[in-house]
Amino acid sequence: MPNSPHPICIVLGTRPEAIKLAPVIQAFRSDARFATQVLLTGQHKEMVDQVMQIFDLEADHNLDIMKAKQTLADITCRSLQGLQTLLQELQPKAVLVQGDTTTAFAAALAAFYQQIPVGHVEAGLRTDNIYNPYPEEANRRLISQITQLHFAPTTKAVENLEASGVTGTIHHTGNTVIDALLTVADKKPSCNIPNLDWSQYRTILATVHRRENWGEPLQDIAQGFLQVLDKFPDTALILPLHRNPTVREPLTAILGQHPRIFLTEPLDYTDLVGAIQRCHLLLTDSGGLQEEAPSLGKPVLVLRETTERPEAVTAGTAKLIGTSTQKILAEASLLLENKEAYNTMAKAINPFGDGQASERIVAAIQDFLQL
Repeated sequence: MPNSPHPICIVLGTRPEAIKLAPVIQAFRSDARFATQVLLTGQHKEMVDQVMQIFDLEADHNLDIMKAKQTLADITCRSLQGLQTLLQELQPKAVLVQGDTTTAFAAALAAFYQQIPVGHVEAGLRTDNIYNPYPEEANRRLISQITQLHFAPTTKAVENLEASGVTGTIHHTGNTVIDALLTVADKKPSCNIPNLDWSQYRTILATVHRRENWGEPLQDIAQGFLQVLDKFPDTALILPLHRNPTVREPLTAILGQHPRIFLTEPLDYTDLVGAIQRCHLLLTDSGGLQEEAPSLGKPVLVLRETTERPEAVTAGTAKLIGTSTQKILAEASLLLENKEAYNTMAKAINPFGDGQASERIVAAIQDFLQL
């Protein structure tokens, strides 16, 4: 009689987690040795639903914690309490979390409290400033302390984990976001933005949402966008707006009337990949886009003072430029005016993986459970 499949829980709550865990979920569900349960906290609801549909995935349980104006404490407490009940019921052999969200931290803590081994996907990222990015830097450091299986995306992440003296085993897997990206990009998705003719402009794709950029930095960034477009009449800018009104309202007020700025709702992942494929360059404070865009040959200017992905900067695929209006104009101008500078970034080798990270994670769990 064959052995019963081993129960595994994969927990996610936000869109980036859904994207980066989708290929992991698919890999586990295709392996008969595992009974894989997907648990949603509901930290981001609609945006996670979009990703799940793209990858033809369904959740097994949803805590549905989302509420208006929720605080970090709200997310942590409701996730922790809901996951405690679910994990007691499901009794998994391991719990997988991804990255540095509040969902990931709460899920790791809930598993630790029940002495269930934690597997941390995208482990080892560091800026060495616990308030930048906030709360992500603290979240990932806290998760590392209670993790038994660290799935590090790069050699630098492995070194960070070794230097911090974590317990558990460290596996260099590559980043699962490349698995997800290449799967979608192979389908050559379109990205139809009303009234934007992609052939008419060199289009810049921008995203801004991080807490450390709220307030004055956000206004400086928006003014930088305006100055770039004023200097280069052959450019346009797509800016998918974050749902948080703290971000959305000032950006709409400053940029909403410009004829070559296209403010949109958040793009679903298929459209986002299509936009990366078609754009000329990216201006972003997103962590994921620093990993994804280089695989599609697009330079990334990072609108942050620090990055937990220095590999992209070292490799030359991304440049850390901060939020100064003058710096944004100068660095974007260099790429728009200097073909050699553009090609140097566009043709640099992406350090984040080869699209096989999910299979390596499954293999590591098999070894850990001695299957």
